[in-house]
Amino acid sequence: MLKLMLDPGHGGKDPGAVANGLQEKNLVLTICQQIKSILLHEYEGVTVKLTRETDVFHELSTRAKMANDWGADYFMSIHVNAGGGTGFESFIHQSRSSVSVATQNVIHDEIVRELGNVTNRGKKVANFSVLRGTQMPAILTECLFIDHPLDSTKLKSSSYLQQIARGHANGIVKAFGLKKKAANGAGAANSGNDPKLVSAIEKLHKAGIISSPDYWLQNAKTGKTVRGDYAAALIQRMTDQFF
Repeated sequence: MLKLMLDPGHGGKDPGAVANGLQEKNLVLTICQQIKSILLHEYEGVTVKLTRETDVFHELSTRAKMANDWGADYFMSIHVNAGGGTGFESFIHQSRSSVSVATQNVIHDEIVRELGNVTNRGKKVANFSVLRGTQMPAILTECLFIDHPLDSTKLKSSSYLQQIARGHANGIVKAFGLKKKAANGAGAANSGNDPKLVSAIEKLHKAGIISSPDYWLQNAKTGKTVRGDYAAALIQRMTDQFF
């Protein structure tokens, strides 16, 4: 069982980077919550904790201690950049342990692949506190620039935040060999979902418009419940809008 600690940067009295009507602390909390949802709903063999679930402040040393005390297998700190650049970059500690290097190589590439047309600023090393203080392999990601006009426009999109989350989740899945739950994909389709609805969900997910397709597959069984009817109608509206 993989024990993953997600660390949404900043929080509470520390908003992180602020620009274009956005605050880093809110963006990264949303991303981390979505990563957790994707992994727990779609994959087996993983448990996930966040260093904060709400808008609270924790010292950097406290975040590392949370992961150490829990005995996490991997630590992932999520941030949004600022300072006039653009694109995505990731960091591991400058000690460059073999496991940290190997996981960074996989996770970084999966995130860049999912984000598509963004500047790849590279795989870097740094002596950041949370990377230095954690006793397990760790990565810190910087997801676009809040003060860049084009980057900030993307960060204002809920579907793009889902893409960022999906990229991180894909990286964890590939790096640690996680397996899909049996109920996903075709299994769910065979359990009573309308094949056209399943196809629409998969299309929307592939395009990065929705995350956690298993959630929709489980709750969009047309004609079964009010919730199911609503989910089916919503999927249809999104399909009509985007395709």
